[in-house]
Amino acid sequence: MTIKTIPLIGFNALTVLTLLSASTLLAGCGGADATSKESNEKLVISVPVEAGALHIGDISSNYTTTAVLEAKEEAYVVARASGIIEHIYVEEGDYVKKGQVLAQLEPERYRLNLSRAKADLVGIEKELAKIDKVYNKKLVSDDTYDKISAQYASTKATLSLAELDLKEATIVAPISGYIATRNAKVGNLTESFQRAQMFHIVEQNQLYGVVYLPEKELSRVHKDQAATLTLSALQDSKVDAFVERISPVIDPATGTFKVTLRVPNDEHLLKAGMFAHVDLNYDTHQQATLMPRKAMLSIDNKINVFVVTDGIAHKQEIRIGYQEGDYVEILSGLSGDEHVVITGHQNLKDQAPVEIVNPEALLLQAQSHEQAISNTPQQNEENASLDANHTS
Repeated sequence: MTIKTIPLIGFNALTVLTLLSASTLLAGCGGADATSKESNEKLVISVPVEAGALHIGDISSNYTTTAVLEAKEEAYVVARASGIIEHIYVEEGDYVKKGQVLAQLEPERYRLNLSRAKADLVGIEKELAKIDKVYNKKLVSDDTYDKISAQYASTKATLSLAELDLKEATIVAPISGYIATRNAKVGNLTESFQRAQMFHIVEQNQLYGVVYLPEKELSRVHKDQAATLTLSALQDSKVDAFVERISPVIDPATGTFKVTLRVPNDEHLLKAGMFAHVDLNYDTHQQATLMPRKAMLSIDNKINVFVVTDGIAHKQEIRIGYQEGDYVEILSGLSGDEHVVITGHQNLKDQAPVEIVNPEALLLQAQSHEQAISNTPQQNEENASLDANHTS
């Protein structure tokens, strides 16, 4: 029987093999851990968002509607006399004063009628004088005397009408204002009180804007209440207006009441017929904390915003007050120093990492708000007081 000899491995050789195996396993585990860490780091992605800053300012509660500006006074000039238009003295756009001559009808016919009426009156006056002498002696009947007296009164009235016709052959302005339209033309025949207007005059030193408000707003409107008009015809410039009159009745068909706004127009930039957006001011809160309206999110019947702190978006519930334009008033939930997400927050999760993509815009906002605060009357007074104390 043959016996095979198995070579023995020395202790030192086993030790080396064990160490090599252990180091290989450790190296393999270390590589797995590194790969896992790298993959975890790659999964953390910051969401790009646009942020806005809060600031201190004034905000108002307004009712928004529309109105068409109307002239406070306007007149449609028609001829009271008949005749051919002989002269026209004004053109569209001219400013005229009350009583200024606008046009002249041919007056010759009215002058002749006036001369005839004067002659008739002279004849009746002489005849009446003769009748008076014999009537006092009872030589003329009462009936004859009454007829002559009636003829005298009629002739005087005819003379007055002839004078009036001659006067009305000259067309004058009934009010002061601007000639809006001129329909009269030289040589045209105009009839007495015809419907076709010769001139349209509007007085635009002060305009009116008529708005109709729901009946629930009646208790919130009062005389001289302030309003702001935005006019698209003047590059959305804003002008001040004031409540002039409030109708005391509600229209049952529409459930609204009429409010007339007084719109000063000292510089004559506004024109009758302009369309305006009206913001009727109910109340104004000064030095309020204001936030961009776009930051608000309605979640579960609550108003929330995402506040960015150290690159993390935190969902915060807030309570708001007045809303005006692009801003809302913050009553609670924010202190006023936060940056809130205004774009990219619709699908944002609480505690999500974010990256603000408009840091320069935030800086400009902060600078403009600080400048606005420094330009307020209160701050100007404080600055003047500090300068005076420093000088002294």
